Amino acid sequence: MNPTQQLHQLGQSLWLDNITRGLLTSGTLRRYIRDFSVTGLTSNPSIFDLAIKNSNFYDDAILQKRKQGKSGEGLFFELAIEDLRQAADLFRPVHDATSGMDGWVSLEVSPSLAYDAAGTIQEAVRLHAQAQRPNLFIKIPGTSEGHAAIEEAIFRGVPVNVTLLFSAAHYTGAAVAYLRGIERRIAAGLDPKVHSVASMFISRWDKAVMGKVPKELQDRLGIAIAKRTYKAYRDLLASPRWSKVAGAGAQPQRLLWASTGTKDPKASDVLYIQALAAPDTINTMPEETLLAFADHGKLSGQVLPLDGGDAEQVIAAFAKAGVDDEQLAADLQRDGAKSFVASWRDLLDQVAQKSATLKAAS
Repeated sequence: MNPTQQLHQLGQSLWLDNITRGLLTSGTLRRYIRDFSVTGLTSNPSIFDLAIKNSNFYDDAILQKRKQGKSGEGLFFELAIEDLRQAADLFRPVHDATSGMDGWVSLEVSPSLAYDAAGTIQEAVRLHAQAQRPNLFIKIPGTSEGHAAIEEAIFRGVPVNVTLLFSAAHYTGAAVAYLRGIERRIAAGLDPKVHSVASMFISRWDKAVMGKVPKELQDRLGIAIAKRTYKAYRDLLASPRWSKVAGAGAQPQRLLWASTGTKDPKASDVLYIQALAAPDTINTMPEETLLAFADHGKLSGQVLPLDGGDAEQVIAAFAKAGVDDEQLAADLQRDGAKSFVASWRDLLDQVAQKSATLKAAS
């Protein structure tokens, strides 16, 4: 049994943080599912930007859609949904076998809507209907404005992957928004089984403090924040409020570790995979990290502690070194939203440039 299979047996889902048309047509994704126990995937604008820029897999589709008068966001979403439908179909058996707890793919709303609740709700409903796949999440940023969109999307039956979460407080805000949506469905006599995941970004914490803290603290902050968040996750699932909706048939919003590729070249390339092993969670990892873990990852048998372990002591040590974790979480979320918008603009520019080049060549 290879390390990825061991992690799967532990109870953690391994998802791929990547999608390209080549990954699908070459059979590589199918192989990852078979050999590495991959049971889902996530996508973002940067991934699609690089895929369109660095390959010709999309050329024919772009040219055809251009001839149909499509451009901009509309053209891109059609390309993305075509890929994600194929991926969703590959994961459909595990989705069905786990009653919807696993086997998901994710599509992000326009990042420019991060602070626009009404626009996010409208886009989430439209994209989910357009995709026509039950195992496709719509990614909504977990900003303060995003909470209302999360609640309303869940109430309307749209599965949600909450993104851009950086702290236990961010996670709790997203989880409560999910709960409110489920509670409203129950009150309205609707099916409470609308699935969701909450995506916590990990490695960006350590990148933000790299070179600014004592050597003994390097590459420890992200893991400490994850431990604190895992405790909040387990506490919520043990709460009377959750027990009430679970009794009505609701399913847990699963905690997902995102941004788990190691940023520090001096650290292990599987640092966050090994450190964040925990049942009833998901780890979505870059392709190179998945391959590295399958090759030389090791599980010690330890999992994240339910009580947070040494999280508070480690975070206190960072505070003594001048790191305000609450402020840094706010900064990371704001900067993350900005970088997503920049990536989105780059993506649309890339689609436009490719369209123009292909049109001229034809």
